[in-house]
Amino acid sequence: MAESVPELSGLGLLTWVYPPGLVDRVVAACGRTEERRRLLPARLVVYFVLGLALFSPAPYLEVLRHLTEGLRGAGMLGPWRIPATSSLFRARDRLGPEPLRVLFAATAGPLAGEKTPGAFWRGLRLVAVDSTCWDVADTAANAAAFGRPLNGT
Repeated sequence: MAESVPELSGLGLLTWVYPPGLVDRVVAACGRTEERRRLLPARLVVYFVLGLALFSPAPYLEVLRHLTEGLRGAGMLGPWRIPATSSLFRARDRLGPEPLRVLFAATAGPLAGEKTPGAFWRGLRLVAVDSTCWDVADTAANAAAFGRPLNGT
């Protein structure tokens, strides 16, 4: 899997978009802070669940390996080891959905401002929704409102 995904798609990118301090505050606000030291602390489980969304066809252990391979290569994991798949299921269950809802609510929003080139078209903010395609009726009203593709079709 490591060969098929970009280098920036591991734990480094996730910690840049969702800084560890923010993830820790969200986990604490949701009452999911662990009471004892675990092989899979809540912060790592949050990043793991986000990784599952990034690499949806990949198996659990492969996602976790991809997220942590840079840390292992830098010597930052020490004796930590990849847990069993059943441990990942239990860790996700312990975390629950609430921290991810709160994290989304705290961070979701437009990245581009009004002066960002290409962010707006005809006064409307452009939005990309990954893996989604909307079809609209081929009507004169839609053509007037949204225009036609520039490729002549």
